[in-house]
Amino acid sequence: MSFQTPITIKKTVDNIHKNKYLLPAIQREFVWDTDQVERLFDSLMQGYPVGSFLFWNVEKDKSKEFQFYEFIRNYHEKNNRHNPIASVSGQDDVTAILDGQQRLTSLYIALKGSYTYKLPRMRRENPLAYPTQHLYVDLLGPSEEYDIKYDFRFLTTEDAINEYEDAYWFKVSDILTFNDTYEIAQYLIEHDLSSIEKEKALFANQTLHKLYQSINEKSNINFFLEEEQNLEKVLNIFIRVNSGGTKLSYSDLLLSIATAQWKDKDARQEINSFVDEINQIGNGFNFNKDFVLKSCLVLGDFRDIAFKVHNFNKKAMRKIEENWDDVKEAIRLAVNLVSSFGYNQETLTSNNAIIPIAYYLMKKGSPHQYLQSQQYKDDRQLVKKWLVLGMLKQAFSGQPDNVIVPIRKILMENHNEFPLKLIIEKFKGGTKSFTFNEDELYNLLTYKYGQKQTFSTLALLYPSLDFRNIFHVDHIFAKNLMKKKKLVKSGMTEDEVNFALENIDSIVNLQLLEGIPNIEKSDQDFEEWINKVYKDDQSKNDYFNKHFIPHVDLSIVNFKEFIEQRRELLLQVLKSKVSQ
Repeated sequence: MSFQTPITIKKTVDNIHKNKYLLPAIQREFVWDTDQVERLFDSLMQGYPVGSFLFWNVEKDKSKEFQFYEFIRNYHEKNNRHNPIASVSGQDDVTAILDGQQRLTSLYIALKGSYTYKLPRMRRENPLAYPTQHLYVDLLGPSEEYDIKYDFRFLTTEDAINEYEDAYWFKVSDILTFNDTYEIAQYLIEHDLSSIEKEKALFANQTLHKLYQSINEKSNINFFLEEEQNLEKVLNIFIRVNSGGTKLSYSDLLLSIATAQWKDKDARQEINSFVDEINQIGNGFNFNKDFVLKSCLVLGDFRDIAFKVHNFNKKAMRKIEENWDDVKEAIRLAVNLVSSFGYNQETLTSNNAIIPIAYYLMKKGSPHQYLQSQQYKDDRQLVKKWLVLGMLKQAFSGQPDNVIVPIRKILMENHNEFPLKLIIEKFKGGTKSFTFNEDELYNLLTYKYGQKQTFSTLALLYPSLDFRNIFHVDHIFAKNLMKKKKLVKSGMTEDEVNFALENIDSIVNLQLLEGIPNIEKSDQDFEEWINKVYKDDQSKNDYFNKHFIPHVDLSIVNFKEFIEQRRELLLQVLKSKVSQ
């Protein structure tokens, strides 16, 4: 990046008008209002710095890879808010604007175009509600605003002539027709502005001279020229220089590129609305644009699924658009499936884990009856076990592409039934293994109530629960009963009390209980509740087996032994579950 010789605003506007300067697709559209444009011109007239600009020289062999836009000239709030697509031949380099788009567009509109917005208190359908306005400056006196010296305003031609008795409105774009300063004196004489009272005549003369100098003579456009052709670096530069306002994410930029290159759909609207939709499934999720864009690469069978600009070129984006409906259907089905497993934004520790599931379902044709049909019951259990193992092993942390790509290859060749064993075998012994050693299994029992991994551990212990019903994570020994004073009063020793307080939220004291029984259980003493709800030995044993309750004294004073015995019991159960 190098600092270039500054140029005049006139030269800059001429280059914009000749399409020598264009806007890359990563740029947002023009959003400045008339007040901001007027203040920009006042700053120029007062000699204030208006900031530097960042231009990007795109070599001709790169220029055809991505979409560029022309600057908007005649802005209309209702009918002309979008920049026209630029025709890039690929025969010449392109100068694209990375920083300064709003200021340059403001200069272009003021000096070459118009600004049309709806007048207040008028109906949108009224054609008079949107008068075309141009930028004018009053030559007879300063602005009445305390922080503004020169009175710039967007006015209709009629208002500029008739509405202001004590003003003379000079159309700012006319300054480009002046070729020399002597024409300023000529203009003042021809319009009787040199023969009015002295103070106003001097102000008019000074104002026109300053405007002429600011636009035609002074090199006010200070810019850096970036010549790097690595688009990754250019996007990172763009993010840095635009971080002062609403910060853009990398996916925002890629989405802008997609928007420019989809032919039949509005990519931004499609992807944003789809993200909103899937986040409302079940008890809610926290997916974002990054997730959807990554899914498009994986489900589209792109060889390289890295989140890089070259993977979102025109050819790729057209393919993604063609696959969009199928991709949406597969992701939607996958999220509904994972929701039926009991997961939500609080318990799904990696959104990327959904992507292989969506890929698998897409290869199966995204069967509509997949969630309910008995035909797929066993298959759903295989998917669930893989997901739970992946969550507990944190397989998608770090560099998830190293997991997604080899899993995709397996799924590509094996999608009649979810190939759980093949996946486990593929990653065995590696850093992304789906198997557990003794220490790892023991560590699963160190999770506590409220931690994200706790639900996955419980889901591994309760593989057959149908989470279309409501299940609560329940404290077996109620937390509200485990207060220090109550525990001391129950007869516990000091060590037993400390143990109880340290382990009350342990996963070893948790179970998955249906919503209504959990509400009924509430803060009751566990031993009393068991004896009240399960009155015969058979029903009591069934409950013990289902929830891995050891056959020990269940009084609160025996809490320590209960936890120690249940931990050993859960450890054996976990061993059997991960070895199946």
